[in-house]
Amino acid sequence: MGGRNETGVMYFILLGLPTTGELQLLLFCALLLAYLLTVLENILIILVIRTNHGLQNPMYFFLGNLSFLEIWYVSVIEPKVLIDFLSQDKYISFQGCMTQLYFFMTFVCTEYILLAVMAYDRFLAICKPLQYSLIMNHRFCAQLTVGSWMCGLITSSIKLSFIAQLVFCGVDKINHYFCDISPLLNISCSDSSLAELVEFILALMVIMVPLCTVITSYICIMFTVLKIPSSQGRQKAFSTCSSHLTVVILFYSTTLFTYAHPKVMYTYSVNKLVSVLYTVVVPLLNPLIYCLRNKEVRCALRKTFTCTRCT
Repeated sequence: MGGRNETGVMYFILLGLPTTGELQLLLFCALLLAYLLTVLENILIILVIRTNHGLQNPMYFFLGNLSFLEIWYVSVIEPKVLIDFLSQDKYISFQGCMTQLYFFMTFVCTEYILLAVMAYDRFLAICKPLQYSLIMNHRFCAQLTVGSWMCGLITSSIKLSFIAQLVFCGVDKINHYFCDISPLLNISCSDSSLAELVEFILALMVIMVPLCTVITSYICIMFTVLKIPSSQGRQKAFSTCSSHLTVVILFYSTTLFTYAHPKVMYTYSVNKLVSVLYTVVVPLLNPLIYCLRNKEVRCALRKTFTCTRCT
């Protein structure tokens, strides 16, 4: 899962988020609340999908996997940030830093691909309804999900193999609140051009290929929906895509800013704020978006907690 650190650096110091003593407790409470809500929201979605027969279809199978992914996505970063808020010494070992980076990049890459898979699912459901059940069978859905995870694991392994071989000078301060590629590239004492090139090429593949899949799928969906004669039919077709499209826009827009060209983008202090968006805010909003904008999920939640029928 990585290479050898040639300088023998044992730990890094995470500088964290810029804050004052008065704001530190407030930020700690806000982040703790956001973390707990994110985990609880996603657990609730998984339980609702598993216990409601009306949600046993490919779209909700992928949504359940996305919720499972996001629980780990936030858990690899936010607990450490919460501990650092209460500690004067914000240390992280070299091995701990590489481990956090590896799993975070795995979850990020997997989510890119999984969101593209969900877009492809909506394309088949709306544009090819007669073949949908034949193509999106349980086996194919499982293969797409496993493939998404495998791509994430392999991509992050390649990235880490280059990052972990960089030379660092003594005890380095990471100007971030978690171990990410951008700050590590910037504090390296050795030539990081090869690692940056590999990161850029892989980021381009992992971001742009899924993004093109999403865009192509929704262009086809738009043309198909516009051919539906009734406005009610068009609205129903769009409603099954609106929540997913909102999540895609939020996730891609924030992460694309950071990972399109990591070392250059990191020179701007606004990068830290953008990181808060895609590590804290977007994961918190995603379950709410799926619940509030998806009628079937709202009905399933109502049935689960009130034992009433949805009309």
